[in-house]
Amino acid sequence: MSRNRQSPKFDRGASGKGQVTTLSRDYPAKHVIPLHFHHRDQLVYASRGVMTVRTNVGTWVVPTHRAVWIPAPVPHSITMSGTVSMRTLYLLPRLARTLPRSCCVVNVSPLLRELILHACALPELNRKMERQRHVIDLIVDHLETIQTVSLQLPNPEDARAWRVAEVLLANPGEQRSLTQVCKIVGVGRRTIERRFLEETGMTFGKWRQQLRLMQAMRLLAEGAKITHAALEAGYSTPSAFIFMFRKTLGTTPSAYFRAGAKG
Repeated sequence: MSRNRQSPKFDRGASGKGQVTTLSRDYPAKHVIPLHFHHRDQLVYASRGVMTVRTNVGTWVVPTHRAVWIPAPVPHSITMSGTVSMRTLYLLPRLARTLPRSCCVVNVSPLLRELILHACALPELNRKMERQRHVIDLIVDHLETIQTVSLQLPNPEDARAWRVAEVLLANPGEQRSLTQVCKIVGVGRRTIERRFLEETGMTFGKWRQQLRLMQAMRLLAEGAKITHAALEAGYSTPSAFIFMFRKTLGTTPSAYFRAGAKG
């Protein structure tokens, strides 16, 4: 995998007169929405399936019950793991003023989920209509108190660190040690450890751990069994994966995806 140098396309699908416009679409497994950008802020919610959002600065995995916040005009692509029911809200820039101007994965409460689905039953919401104004206000209020989730993988900027990252991104289950990977790309281990910490805010070990968790989640969304997903993603045992999943998402993989299938 290499850095995406294609030119992003402007997506006019988010245009409209309302303060909030919407999009409801179902996608097959492995479908890719190519690199594009909007002039509106975007909340992308998966009511079913797992999405992977990629930008030049990182990767975000969006499982069921979560959404990704993508501020305008950040170029991004979206890849589907398993069948995905995507529900999107496009907000006029700065409508939700307290949300960051960078991508992040956020929790979706049951009430926010219902608000998103209710909004997506309409092509757009406009403050000039009283009922729609109340829905807009409720959505914005919930977004401004929302909790972020640690399901992102920042890209290192340093060319040497990126070469190491490329090896692992191409095969998240790679079992070679950092020292062995550094020998492959011709760079010193200490340099890479320092660069990862400075440029991603994570130690290399934490970054690799996050990569494996995100890969296992994609595999589960595609129908893999827990044992297969854990081992393919590079975990030594399924229990090690289950521990990290529970630590990050507060429940076991089987319980999480079972609840997602019901929802």
